[in-house]
Amino acid sequence: MAAASAPPLFTEAIIFLAATVVAVPLAKRLGIGSVVGYLIAGMAIGPFGFNAFGAAPMVLGVAELGVVLLLFVIGLELDGSRLWRMRRDILGLGTAQVLLTGAAIYALLRLMGKDLEPALVAGFGLALSSTAFALQILQERGQLSSAYGQRAFGVLLLQDIAIVPLLAMVAILAPSGAEGASQGALQEIGLTLGAVLGVVVAGRYLMTPLFLLLARSKAREVMLAAALLVALGSAGIMHAVGLSMALGAFLAGVLLAESSFRHTLEADIEPFRSLLMGLFFVAVGMSLDFTVLAVSWMQVAAGVIALMLVKGGLLWALARVSGSSNADALRIAVTLPQGGEFAFVLFTAAVSQGIFGASEASILTAVVIVSMLLTPVACAGLDYLGARLKARGVEAPFAETFEDAAPVVLVIGFGRFGMMVAQLLTSEGLEITAIDLRPERIAYARKLGYKVYYGDATRADVLMAAGAGKAALIALCVENDSVMDRAIHAIRDACPQARLFCRATSQTHALALTRLGVDFHIRETFESSIAFGRAALEALGIPDERINEIVEDVRRRDRERTELQLNEGEFAGTDRLHALTPRDEASKRDR
Repeated sequence: MAAASAPPLFTEAIIFLAATVVAVPLAKRLGIGSVVGYLIAGMAIGPFGFNAFGAAPMVLGVAELGVVLLLFVIGLELDGSRLWRMRRDILGLGTAQVLLTGAAIYALLRLMGKDLEPALVAGFGLALSSTAFALQILQERGQLSSAYGQRAFGVLLLQDIAIVPLLAMVAILAPSGAEGASQGALQEIGLTLGAVLGVVVAGRYLMTPLFLLLARSKAREVMLAAALLVALGSAGIMHAVGLSMALGAFLAGVLLAESSFRHTLEADIEPFRSLLMGLFFVAVGMSLDFTVLAVSWMQVAAGVIALMLVKGGLLWALARVSGSSNADALRIAVTLPQGGEFAFVLFTAAVSQGIFGASEASILTAVVIVSMLLTPVACAGLDYLGARLKARGVEAPFAETFEDAAPVVLVIGFGRFGMMVAQLLTSEGLEITAIDLRPERIAYARKLGYKVYYGDATRADVLMAAGAGKAALIALCVENDSVMDRAIHAIRDACPQARLFCRATSQTHALALTRLGVDFHIRETFESSIAFGRAALEALGIPDERINEIVEDVRRRDRERTELQLNEGEFAGTDRLHALTPRDEASKRDR
């Protein structure tokens, strides 16, 4: 009996996983980052290596979904106000970088004797950096939210937008391309504006009610399906009108950044994003044609050196002129000097339009891929140089800064108890993030002006997405004891640095929290009961001094009883409940 054939892509998946499991840990061990590991794995298994995986363009088409999901997750972290604050970096620094880098490379190519049209397309195609590579490097280093990381992201966002006019330029530069170009351009602008408006309206008025409805169903897999639908659907709409898919996903993420579901969406999509991003880098490595490298290695080497020096130098200068410190300017320069994935799109369009031949496109593609390969190496080199200078007592001009470091509190559970805790913290101006699992409670809190997000505190990925990794204190204010117990274990595993304050629902629960070693706990009704009892004593005419004695004595006996219960069991120390508060001689005489 013949053996059944393997499912589609089964063998390819095993090869991909095996190559990455070997190459990525090795690259990280050498200090050059996981991106280089994925590239090496792709070069090894690709059509120009062992040819074990199939055609790179087919894989690259699927793997680009990783870039789409990456931009969606980035968008979730940027609300509209924050994006508006970045406008100078996007429109100013980003536009200047594309124009000046494109013009500089164009001038170099013209000096080398290239014709005007190929030089323009190659110059501006190489001016675009790799969104996937740069953002992966920034995320791995935890620098995406830093000052230089945000400026670098602004440049990348402008480059994603720039692909539209650059593709229009290719159509105009093509032989007989100008004929009817203006009419086509107007039609394309109209379609683009319509698509953007459609995504904005849907994001503003439809997405949050949809996720509220799905959250009430308590079906996590449906929430995940909806998250992928939103990210990929908005990407597909933008792609249909000629815009970048990644830009469409980013816009959807920004629109959901103000919603209550951003942290859960981010946690749900992260595994898919990571896997597809790895596949994307593998596919890029597979695309490197070693035949072209062997025949035209001098041209490729010269192109890589010129590209990284020109782009890196201009990035450093523009960042310095626009207000960055020397440290940030250097880091931007070594993060964005490579060519980008959109260059592949531009060069393919130029070949199809007859602007330059396939051999020239192959050389330019090799320049882009090799520059990608060298970017993590350049970043690691800058870090190594800084560490060596610091070891010799020289303060490196590109050392890390912690200007944005501030205590952050994560409040989990936003009922009446959690809301009062949040009010006290925000009254001091402290930054808090609050999560809850009840949609109706989230909606009510938002009506009161609080930003509360949907999230399950027992999931470590949700906790990290909500910022637990950088929280100075986590306040667990949930009512369910078993949920709190699981959340405590998740928090201790994921972010042991945070101080853990807990709400105890009963004396038994308080004992359990003590055994778990939380930093602080309090029974939810203890203080209110003390206040209630104090008011009752006042109403009965008991003097204030005597009331203070009683309150202090009750607190002392409660502490003693708790100690006895921890050592001897739940019913130990019951005599402490019924003792009379002693009177001193002075108070007896007064009475």
